[in-house]
Amino acid sequence: MKSERATVRRLPERGAYDPETIYSILDENFVCHVGFNADHGPVVLPTLFGREGDLIYLHGSAGAHMLRILKGGAPVSVAVTSVNGIVAARSHFHHSINYRSVVIFGQATEVTDVQEKLHGMEVLTNHVLPGRWEEARQPNTVEFTQTVVLKLPIDEASAKVRVGPPKDDDEDLELDVWAGVIPMATVAGAPVPDDQLQAGTSLSPSIEAALARWPSR
Repeated sequence: MKSERATVRRLPERGAYDPETIYSILDENFVCHVGFNADHGPVVLPTLFGREGDLIYLHGSAGAHMLRILKGGAPVSVAVTSVNGIVAARSHFHHSINYRSVVIFGQATEVTDVQEKLHGMEVLTNHVLPGRWEEARQPNTVEFTQTVVLKLPIDEASAKVRVGPPKDDDEDLELDVWAGVIPMATVAGAPVPDDQLQAGTSLSPSIEAALARWPSR
């Protein structure tokens, strides 16, 4: 997965290129930022993604400018980040965050085969809420036609990870300033039912799984 443009140059000891690290970071997130060149200049847009094997899937409206550009073969960069903590140091210079991130480079292609496109939609859905694809109504013909699914190989990628306490200078260690890490985590709140939910409808397994995946603290 390592390449010239995917090589971590700033603090290279934090870089990782093995699939296990990269896949684990992708699997604990479902929002990515997609960078590409549009007619009016560089653009970075947030969107959902799903991973299966060495592919990530993106999707959206057939009229979306980003998807029209990417399915034409434009180079793309996809970034995914988990923020795990705010690192408060004794000096402003050494403040930081603990994080796990991945950057992928490549070219996306449109999925046009009907079964593969449906599968890509399933991967995306279940990446966010595992098991949800079988619980909810699947796309009808109009919805299927209005949706574009792209796939991007995870062939050229790198991870970058920071963990641990602040790295203050020795001469600052005796300063009377609190230093340490404020842990950060994604948590799920209590589910809020839709106003038009049918009476007696219970939480489905995918929702219960989400509550277990991101428990309130």
